[in-house]
Order: sequence, then structure tokens, then C-alpha cells
Amino acid sequence: MDELNPMANIMLVDDEVEILELIEAYLTGDHMVFKFDNSPDAPAAPLENINVAILDIMMPGMDGFTLCRKIRERHTFPIIMLIAKGGDTDKIGALTLGADDYMVKPFNPPELPARINAQLRRVRLLSSPDNNNPVPEIRGLRLDSHAHTCSLYGKEVILTPTEFSVLLLLCQNKGKVISSERIFETVWGEDYYDGNNTVMVHI
Repeated sequence: MDELNPMANIMLVDDEVEILELIEAYLTGDHMVFKFDNSPDAPAAPLENINVAILDIMMPGMDGFTLCRKIRERHTFPIIMLIAKGGDTDKIGALTLGADDYMVKPFNPPELPARINAQLRRVRLLSSPDNNNPVPEIRGLRLDSHAHTCSLYGKEVILTPTEFSVLLLLCQNKGKVISSERIFETVWGEDYYDGNNTVMVHI
């Protein structure tokens, strides 16, 4: 693991043991993996030191949507959802509930570490002391890019790292028209493609 992608604590929740073992094999060595094959156990785990969560949607007992919602009640670390092929409704539902990204099963295993590292870089960028782009108060809205906090008229607003990144970009460009393409390429760090509604779902 290099300086650009330091080791992180990854929570992995999937009821398919084969998927757990496959993902763990790709992440072990670069990250510390805490895996759960029983979704109700995951919320009871100590999550204070978790950096990224990977959640399957289709699970018995407690589905990934419910687990995502429970995590978002107390934590803002990035969440990546695992979604069945063709589940467009699931994609929108996951992002709406606070997930930062998703991958469609079956997926190319090496892609997952890349997406994890992208989320970690975004969090580090937001909390970096080198991020010297202070945002003034805008109609009662205040963003602290160092502490990664947001408040509206003094009341704290809980945002995921991705939501914070989108809002920060918009505030830094107050009065300017920012296209969906630019938002996606700046926040997600990937090339925009036609038909991509990820930005609209987050907004």
C-alpha cells in the first residue's frame, strides 16, 4: 500500500460466503477487512474505526437498504452498495439512502479496490489542511472543509462524503452554472457518460 492509498478498515457485509472470500482476497494486504455474513450483526459492530463499508442489497434478515440507513444515522464514512444486474431501482434507492457508490454484480474484482481508494482519497482531500478553499456563509449555510461539517442557520446537517463534496463544489462556484458533467468528473473523478443520473440522484 503506497502513500496515495494507505491501509484502511473495510467493513464487508454479504450473505454469500463465496463473495466475501473473493472480495477479502482482493483487499487483504492493502486493507484490513472486517466481514459479516449476517447483516443484523453488522450494526452492532464497533463502527467508529471503519473507513469504508461495502454492503450487499439482497440479504436475509436485514437487507442492505436497512443496514445503510442504520449506519447513516450515526456515521458518514463512504458506503459502496453491491447491486444485482439490471437493478436500476436499487441503484437509485441506494444513493437516495446515503450510499456513495455502487457496483453491479457480477463485477470485475480489481475494480472494487479502485473504487474504495477513490472514496478514501475524496475523504482525505476534504479533511486535508492543504484544502485552503474556505467557503463563506451563504444564506445561513456554512461548510467547514477541514472538519467536514455542514450547518444551516447553526443547526448541523449530516452529509455523506459525496454529498459534502457536491455541495462544496457548488458553494465554491456560487453564481455560476455547473453542469452535471463537471460535477460528476470533479466529485467522482471519472469520465462522464451519457445517461448517467448519479449526480441528479445525489442532489
